[in-house]
Amino acid sequence: MSFIADKIVMDGLTYDDVLLIPAYSEVLPRTVDLTTKFSKNIELKIPFVTAAMDTVTERKWLLPLPVKEESV
Repeated sequence: MSFIADKIVMDGLTYDDVLLIPAYSEVLPRTVDLTTKFSKNIELKIPFVTAAMDTVTERKWLLPLPVKEESV
């Protein structure tokens, strides 16, 4: 695991614990890779997972989500 992943997992950091300060970067948007392992066999290309609750994830919410075979 990376240093950041270790801190988030081990310390339990949330959005309230982290502050991102805007600054110049030479990283181009199309070179960024947000791929993450959701489980041992599932790799997500977008860092977005909905809750498995009908009050949170309704059918109307699911339809706009892009689902591609390589991202599931």
